[in-house]
Amino acid sequence: MNALDVVLWVAAPYVALTVFVLGHVWRYRYDKFGWTTRSSQMYESRLLRIGSPLFHFGVLVVLLGHIGGLVIPKSWTEAVGVSEEAYHVVAVVLGTIAGVATLCGLAILIYRRRTVGPVFTATTRNDKLMYAMLAATIVLGLAATVMANIVGGGYDYRTTISPWFRSIFYFQPDPALMAGAPPLFQLHALSALLLFAVWPFTRLVHMLTAPVGYLTRPYVVYRSRDEQPTGARAPRRGWEPSR
Repeated sequence: MNALDVVLWVAAPYVALTVFVLGHVWRYRYDKFGWTTRSSQMYESRLLRIGSPLFHFGVLVVLLGHIGGLVIPKSWTEAVGVSEEAYHVVAVVLGTIAGVATLCGLAILIYRRRTVGPVFTATTRNDKLMYAMLAATIVLGLAATVMANIVGGGYDYRTTISPWFRSIFYFQPDPALMAGAPPLFQLHALSALLLFAVWPFTRLVHMLTAPVGYLTRPYVVYRSRDEQPTGARAPRRGWEPSR
């Protein structure tokens, strides 16, 4: 372990988390009306109907898999009777399928943005950076899974990367755990840290919101236009209600 390991696996995670939290606070206070996906469905819907579900459902499974693998200790799954072999098979199979689905969905969305004129016109530099960082993170994660567990002899990240991840939130970071991880896993972790750092300043902020206000907002009142004018007397000539 050297000074670079301390910078990458101790300083960088805390910088990324700080920017992630404070960036969302800043964005909410000063850019509430920009807190949106800036939907482009009105410009094109055929490709969106294919790419969006693939990407969103795939990334949801990937996210749940990361939470399970990084947050839940290995001893807990073994305590409930899940062996390392069973966990490894399920994680690799589901992770690979979800990763491929996410990558395919993202490729369709990027293709749509590049080839559909109005959608491309509405794409900002910020969006291009976001798509590039998303693609890099997903590709590196999928490559790490395939190379280590399918092509290679297997790698148990729950003995190194997972304890390192949890140690950050314990405020007792152990960079030596990540220093010995395979390079692809290290690159995947670094790309994820960069993605979290730019997250608050992109359209990805919509993932942290939910339309809770719709449950308590007042009803929208609709009134029909009667054929006969209301009131006891007929309106004077020239004062008929407009239709």
